[in-house]
Amino acid sequence: MGWKTFTRHRQSSCSLCNAPACSTVPAMIRTHLLLSVPLLLLCGAGMARAGNVLVVPGEYSHWLNMQLIVEELIARNHSVTLLVCSASPSVRDAEAERHRLEVFEVPFGKTEMHGLSEDFIHFWMYESAGASSLQVLLKIMEVLGKFNVMQRQMCDGMLRNEQLIDRLRRSQYEVVLTDPMIPCSDLLSEKLDIPIIFSLRVSFGYVMERLCGQMPAPPSYVPAPPSSYTDQMTFLQRLRNFLAYSFYTIMFEIQCITNLNRYYSEIKGKPTTFCETMGKADIWLIRTYWDFEYPRPFPPNFKFVGGLHCKPAKPLPDDIEEFVQSSGDDGIVVFSLGSMIKNLTQERANTIAAALGQIPQKVLWRYSGEKPETLASNTRIYDWIPQNDLLGHPKTRAFITHGGTNGIYEAIYHGIPMVGIPLFADQPDNMMHMKTKGAAVTLDFNNMQSKDLVDGLNTVINDPTYKESAMKLSRIHHDQPMTPLDQAVFWIEFVMRNKGAKHLRLQAHNLTWYQYHCLDVFAALAATVALVIFITFKTCKFCFRKCCLRSKSKSKND
Repeated sequence: MGWKTFTRHRQSSCSLCNAPACSTVPAMIRTHLLLSVPLLLLCGAGMARAGNVLVVPGEYSHWLNMQLIVEELIARNHSVTLLVCSASPSVRDAEAERHRLEVFEVPFGKTEMHGLSEDFIHFWMYESAGASSLQVLLKIMEVLGKFNVMQRQMCDGMLRNEQLIDRLRRSQYEVVLTDPMIPCSDLLSEKLDIPIIFSLRVSFGYVMERLCGQMPAPPSYVPAPPSSYTDQMTFLQRLRNFLAYSFYTIMFEIQCITNLNRYYSEIKGKPTTFCETMGKADIWLIRTYWDFEYPRPFPPNFKFVGGLHCKPAKPLPDDIEEFVQSSGDDGIVVFSLGSMIKNLTQERANTIAAALGQIPQKVLWRYSGEKPETLASNTRIYDWIPQNDLLGHPKTRAFITHGGTNGIYEAIYHGIPMVGIPLFADQPDNMMHMKTKGAAVTLDFNNMQSKDLVDGLNTVINDPTYKESAMKLSRIHHDQPMTPLDQAVFWIEFVMRNKGAKHLRLQAHNLTWYQYHCLDVFAALAATVALVIFITFKTCKFCFRKCCLRSKSKSKND
């Protein structure tokens, strides 16, 4: 058949597509077409092979990120099981009817777990500002001590339950997806002999990433979170950054030596360390991206999936849309301090409400505490708001946030400038990233006055450079070969297809600390140099003596 005839047949419709032209195609071509259909179906079935995933989710905002990955895995026909403890404050009740659950019992309840978090948050928000460094350190040690007890009980409930382990083994899972904030998931993966993937934002001082994941973190230009430094530090800042890294490393090593290493060795039945076990992770899904991070080196098994929960805005509920439209050309401000902050002191709430009443914009404030006395008519309080949909609304001018990673990424996704009021944990560090990138101003929660908040809002709303910076970050975020969620799922499927990703792990995991830093090489070079100097010295000394003896002998003869 000539090219024109073939082209004509190809462009005409076919009986497989409900059209009459296939009758003119030769029998051989029709046969090839009919044979290709089942072949394509078989290929498609191979590419869409269902996997069996065990998920050990984190809590609170950590779970929100993992929940989207779970739902996407299910949408792609994978079988997913959530392994949660009986005291989980954010997973079990909400997901019992939606996902398959395996629950292990622990001797404490949701109240104790949630109360520990609330106690620490209250201290950090209201007491740490007036406390000395020693008092803050003692409080952190107190909270860590209580958390260690719960951590051990969770590990026992998971790993010493033989019936649970047998059920998990029989299920033949292909990969474990977990958040490192849930302890001993790495031990579980070893017991089940399956690969493990971590999903995390950041640890204090990058201790887990540096010491267990072998991630380089030169203190000369990589600030140790949480800090207020950027990647451009003065000498004093580099000095403090170096000391901060040293402090976090020492505290982590003490925690491992006194608590974790012994337990890990006991469970495995042989000497091991926490970092040795955790370092066997195949992939680390880091919940940031270069729209947020400063440029820095990362190992090949560290993959960026920041903003995987972000999505286009949906229409608002009618009552909220009506309030938003009533703002006119001034627009709206969205305000949320996160899901964990449900109440403020009356003094702080009144200070904030008084400031919000002084701006021309309408304000939607997520707040479930007592109504402030100074609340103005332009401000509405909600127990819950569709935050992503509001940030994507064309009338949104600014976002007041505590600096949680999820909220920041929703603002980046939609290109909204921010006023940051960081409270605890990584939030000051998060907001410093946004401030240095020109998309936010930051305020001190304890020392902030109404005027400070008004000035901050007027700055980010009326100064066009903040909006331009936010839009630049948004363009960077969207300019990726695949969405963060697709990338997260891709690497999970990659690990399942290849039964791990050990080829991406650095050889540094198999080196001792002195080999990693080439101290043995330096020692050998130093010994060689010392030996050469010694031999040279001895040779010169010997030659000098010989010369002296000859000279004396010659003098006597003369």
